Amino acid sequence: MRELFASEISECVARLCMEANTRLSSDVEAALRFSCENENWPAAKGILSDLCENLDIARSTGLPICQDTGLVTVFIEFGQDVHVTGGDFESAVNEGVRRGYAEGHLRKSVVSDPLERVNTGDNTPACIDLRMVPGEHVKITVSPKGAGSENMCRVKMLTPAAGEQGVRDFVLESVKDAGGNPCPPVVVGVGIGGGFDSVARLARRALLRELTSENPVERYAKMERELLYAINATGIGPQGLGGKTTALAVLIEAAPTHIAMLPCAVCICCHADRHATEVL
Repeated sequence: MRELFASEISECVARLCMEANTRLSSDVEAALRFSCENENWPAAKGILSDLCENLDIARSTGLPICQDTGLVTVFIEFGQDVHVTGGDFESAVNEGVRRGYAEGHLRKSVVSDPLERVNTGDNTPACIDLRMVPGEHVKITVSPKGAGSENMCRVKMLTPAAGEQGVRDFVLESVKDAGGNPCPPVVVGVGIGGGFDSVARLARRALLRELTSENPVERYAKMERELLYAINATGIGPQGLGGKTTALAVLIEAAPTHIAMLPCAVCICCHADRHATEVL
């Protein structure tokens, strides 16, 4: 049994909050720069160029990539042979968010009650997605996501008769309805299967994948490729002002479901698909 101090978890989460908000992962940045080089429409190319310059400025100054530093989801893969000591796990995670947002001078956007709308003042509590795994390591991924793209996410409980075409239609419809609101080019996470709540988690987790990766099941990999083509053919373009780059990637995750259901979730993320990971 390995002992892990709660303070180590807090320090890790704090670091990741600051890193995720100031630097994109290399695969997302590469996709954005590739799109800039290959965009033909002058207005779209100009916007993509500005987004790339913004990444350079954020990296060199330590300023956030976006002023909306988001609601934080912390994904945890927790080794079953780890014992947390010196404090409780959930408090340690939230303490890390609190420190990271204070030390990084990041905007605090969380309200304590959805109707009273009083700001908590420290961007807590975080949303925690916990998975128990074998071993004695803890993998922590911090993913801050802004409201502009989050408000465009959708869940639909399709019937099995809707089939694959129903899923494709729902994904494309969701992106079209979103238009320029989620600050395209977007990354589209798609969840298929599970239940009402778990399908949304599938779609959100999909956003953590490498953008160049494909679903290991060819049927879903084919859907990823074809949906990306269809989305970019809409002409919505960067910031909704036209062009061939509406999405950087479509990433699908699927799970077993009930015989009478076909849940589908679309988690749309802006071009700043922010996440940072560390293993303790």
